[in-house]
Amino acid sequence: MTAKPAAAAARATVYGYPRQGRNRELKKAIEGYWKGRVSADALRQTAADLRRATWQQLAEAGVHEVPTGDFSYYDHVLDTSVMVGALPERHRDAVRADALDGYFAMARGTQDVAPLEMTKWFDTNYHYLVPELGPDTVFTADSAKQVAEFKEALALGHIPRPVLVGPVTYLLLAKAAPGVAAGFEPLTLLDRLLPVYAEVLADLRAAGAEWVQLDEPALVQDRTPAELSATARAYRDLGGHTDRPKLLVASYFGRLGEALPVLAKAPVDGLALDFTETGAGNLDDLAAAGLPGKRLVAGVVNGRNIWINDYEKSLATLGTLLGLAGQIDVSASCSLLHVPLDAKAERDIDPQIARGLAFAKQKTAEIVVLARGLTAGTEAITAELAANRADLAARASAAITRDPAVRARTAAITDADGRRSHPYAERTAAQRAHLRLPLLPTTTIGSFPQTTELRTARADLRTGRIDEAGYEERIKDEIREVLSFQEKAGIDVLVHGEPERNDMVQYFAEQLTGYLATQHGWVQSYGARYVRPPVLAGDVSRPEPMTVRWTAYAQSLTDRPVKGMLTGPVAMLAWSFVRDDQPLGETARQVALALRDEVNDLEANGTSVIQVDEPALRETLPPRAADHAGYLEWATESFRLATAGVRPDTQIHTHMCYAEFGDIVQAIDDLDADVISLEAARSHMQVARELAAHGYPREAGPGVYDIHSPRIPSTGEAAALLRKGLEAIPATRLWVNPDCGLKTRGWPETRASLENLVAAARGIRAELPTEAA
Repeated sequence: MTAKPAAAAARATVYGYPRQGRNRELKKAIEGYWKGRVSADALRQTAADLRRATWQQLAEAGVHEVPTGDFSYYDHVLDTSVMVGALPERHRDAVRADALDGYFAMARGTQDVAPLEMTKWFDTNYHYLVPELGPDTVFTADSAKQVAEFKEALALGHIPRPVLVGPVTYLLLAKAAPGVAAGFEPLTLLDRLLPVYAEVLADLRAAGAEWVQLDEPALVQDRTPAELSATARAYRDLGGHTDRPKLLVASYFGRLGEALPVLAKAPVDGLALDFTETGAGNLDDLAAAGLPGKRLVAGVVNGRNIWINDYEKSLATLGTLLGLAGQIDVSASCSLLHVPLDAKAERDIDPQIARGLAFAKQKTAEIVVLARGLTAGTEAITAELAANRADLAARASAAITRDPAVRARTAAITDADGRRSHPYAERTAAQRAHLRLPLLPTTTIGSFPQTTELRTARADLRTGRIDEAGYEERIKDEIREVLSFQEKAGIDVLVHGEPERNDMVQYFAEQLTGYLATQHGWVQSYGARYVRPPVLAGDVSRPEPMTVRWTAYAQSLTDRPVKGMLTGPVAMLAWSFVRDDQPLGETARQVALALRDEVNDLEANGTSVIQVDEPALRETLPPRAADHAGYLEWATESFRLATAGVRPDTQIHTHMCYAEFGDIVQAIDDLDADVISLEAARSHMQVARELAAHGYPREAGPGVYDIHSPRIPSTGEAAALLRKGLEAIPATRLWVNPDCGLKTRGWPETRASLENLVAAARGIRAELPTEAA
């Protein structure tokens, strides 16, 4: 193919970049600060060093504008709340006393003050802190962070473009503060918020900013006419100021649809759009709306997955865009926050697959190549095009990609394979007779603290300082300790604590065919929590049992039931970098069959309670309602396929956390799990009310212990949440548990919190009438 040169030179840019540093320096500095080992000044210096290194790397790669303001100590939405002065009243004294400590208190809470609620950033595995607003909220501008980071980059000789969460998205992501009357809509505060944004923009312009990027990803979701009208009003207002920089409104994660003409007509200076598969339709919509005389930043490199770009396909898209805008620039489809830093650091991946990997550094290089090809024509990138074709072909022909036996088994699936042998009413009677659990049974979600000793043992095994037998003895010691504590605390359904697991997805990925593990592929999940998503590159099967040995060992140590713990098929996809050469539903069915084998083996080895976690079911929901049914069909089918092969007296649990569950309650019902546990502590039992409103017929455990905060809930606090749960769910169907796994917590707080949780359950059991049992 031959691409025509662009009328004006296309420039390369990115919307945002990973924050952590090559060796997770930010995580280490923040955790050191929390523990008192790193000073505030040292933490700030680490942050400045990381920003400087990122900007330098981007500039050296050929990026024209570098993003500023996207760096965060914890979360960019929390940074926006600080920028507009939307601080919860309960945290204002702490922020006034020490801005940095107050900032972290809003994110993590303190022993006396609860943190902000946390949930997923659209359909990613990144978590943001939900703004709390009310009719009395007073916004005040604080542009210090945004201006300071802009000036940092400017002083280093770069062309900075500050990045802000847009005002419409900020309000649409917000919730009514605790105590605010039902029915309050944060978007009604738009006219109060806009002058604050205008002031921040004026401050940035005064500091020398030519362009400012305003991120509005909420506009790719279904929006009401009132919300679209508010969007038009917002950008008519912000665009009408004379003391402002040029405004680039960026949207990503999907098609803008009806919001595109609204933004195209607004008095802003440019749009940044997603033109990858997730943004399908933006090209046709833009052709209809047009951006004459304005800037278009075309996101043609996938910013969320780790596969290399198809240069010829992207250049064809870019060529189609010529003439639709005054200036075409090239970028990724979204911030590169969602991918690891550098694929070249991976030394142990099959070379054929490694050739097909692109992390943030490689994606930046791809963007630069595409900008050059668009500017000067394909003749200017002949060598790059040839290498790209060869790399794509190498990945496609890799042996890992296709397994005929897996494909034959998947093709043989029948509807009956996804149905339990007995209806729920019969199953629950059989399970109660078999398990003989008390009213309000207590349990935990799976993991217990991953101590320094456990991480050291894992490292010692990798480096040969201990042998396999020595490592297994350490794991057995930990399992014995975890079980002993749970029995003494009075927990009813136990877990083995997962001491052998490095991560709830990676652990399984390392034992399944089709998956590859990275060594340095860290991605931020929230705050200082980073995960290493595996790479799902080929067909999936389970060569041998993965968890049976440790679960059976734990069960041999106690008469109480021990849950088998597995990660469900949707989570195995959502928290991996998934192959893009076949439909997700097909890959999910392969994973489900592998898990079905594990579920059946657990049951055969005496496990009566098996939990298959699906925390990503809501997270992976497409932005548009029109696409929900197709996704939920294969997502719920894959769960049932994994779990339907057990006896009626085997109790199937699932778990979900840190998402908005109200719009998928029917899908939760369709899973046909016997028990579901959900995050509910930060949202004050909202999900329990949503389940009740739907008429959810099965057992549920809305969490009463927020495990993402270091604070220890008192017995009274846990009991108060439990009483709220009982207002929605009858005692005969209510479980008592934390919000999520305890891997990130320390033992002292875990012991105290779980003891208080059990005490709360016992106290309320004693209050209940005898007929409730």
